[in-house]
Amino acid sequence: MSKIIPATLYASVFLLLLTGMACLRGVGRWTNPEYVQFITILAEAKKNNTEENKRKLAAYSFDFDHWPADFTWSEVIGRKGGSVVKGDVPLLRPEHKHRGSADGFFTNLLRYPCRVVSYLIASSFGRRMLYPGSVSLLQKAIMPMLLQGQARLMEEYDGRRAKLIACDGNQIDTVVVERRTAGTENGKRLVICCEGNAGFYEVGCVSTPLEAGYSVLGWNHPGFGGSTGVPFPQNEANAMDVVIQYAIHRLNFQIEDIIVYAWSIGGFTATWAAMNYPEISALILDASFDDLVPLALKVMPEGCRGLVTRTVRDFLNLNNAEQLCRYQGPLLLVRRTKDEIITTVPEDISSNRGNDLLLKLLQFRYPKVMAEEGVRVVREWLSASNALQETALYSRYEVDDDWCISVLQSYRSEHGEVFPWTVGDDMTTEGRRQLAIFLAHKYMRNFDATHCTPLPASEFTLPWTL
Repeated sequence: MSKIIPATLYASVFLLLLTGMACLRGVGRWTNPEYVQFITILAEAKKNNTEENKRKLAAYSFDFDHWPADFTWSEVIGRKGGSVVKGDVPLLRPEHKHRGSADGFFTNLLRYPCRVVSYLIASSFGRRMLYPGSVSLLQKAIMPMLLQGQARLMEEYDGRRAKLIACDGNQIDTVVVERRTAGTENGKRLVICCEGNAGFYEVGCVSTPLEAGYSVLGWNHPGFGGSTGVPFPQNEANAMDVVIQYAIHRLNFQIEDIIVYAWSIGGFTATWAAMNYPEISALILDASFDDLVPLALKVMPEGCRGLVTRTVRDFLNLNNAEQLCRYQGPLLLVRRTKDEIITTVPEDISSNRGNDLLLKLLQFRYPKVMAEEGVRVVREWLSASNALQETALYSRYEVDDDWCISVLQSYRSEHGEVFPWTVGDDMTTEGRRQLAIFLAHKYMRNFDATHCTPLPASEFTLPWTL
């Protein structure tokens, strides 16, 4: 008792000090006319969430958790396509091979401890390494920059902030800049931007389509900025789904007028959107990759290959190429010639994982053209690091653009547009080489820059179509 009584006294004094500080803060707020005005606007916005009230509210910076919800996934019932009424949106899952029922049971039993270890790795430092922008310490460090970028979007571009509620309950922080009233062709189209692993819409890739004159919808990954949750693949897909639904059902953009633009790791949600909403106008992937496993193995010890592969496949499976091959529409890949992030060998452009993304896409869409010889010449084209080398390769194989276009148009008119195409089945080796290089040149464009260099508006072009 002689020790408990002094401890109780100290605790009481501490609680009294905390109470006094809270009271002083309350008095200070309520005697501040600006704060009283803010509280009045916030209460009115929660009661009557009109555009005018939201514009008034956007003048203040405060905890986004108190921002009134603007759109909820449950508002759209019985929608067409990748719809959900309850639970998560669908994802492509990795296939696990089982040799037999009894053997499979014991294998699963033995695999369970490994799966627990993989989950702990993915939930602790794994997802923080993959998405450093979700680390609160980093967000606090760059908060002044984020606030400045947010103010710029609101003041210079007349942007509107909105809170979306995904099907998993996460709050998604978004901003939209509408330009349909400007009367331009670009303004009639909406570009949905998917940021990188340390990107925020306040300072991210939204600037590129904005400068190009498009209407833009930016959003933050779960756990980034005002968005809640953690950026696991399932949460990412849930967030992307509600963003697209918001664009269609609240902003009233036609799905055919929506372009999905992604930078770096944003390629996962962009390819998921293209796979589940194939009617979109176009897909643009900038500095993206085919699969996370090779990039994860690059930065982890050699002895952990099995554990790293299993962890990625089970909990961080960013299978961009697999999702992309389920999309039939127009797309463009932008490769950074000096990319230092998604290359597995430093300063070696042929190890850029964007190359593998292109190869897997072409092999799916044009399997006859991309036979052994087709793959070889495309890899040779991908090893070119500048426009001069590309032109020399084009000339050496005597690629005739007009002939290639006529062959593809003729095949499409006879067999339709659904991939994969069997064009090149009865073609000479020289013809398939020409077609392979032509297709690689049309689907991928080089940008002489590093991974994090902003893409200029002049480089933001729509994909090639027949």
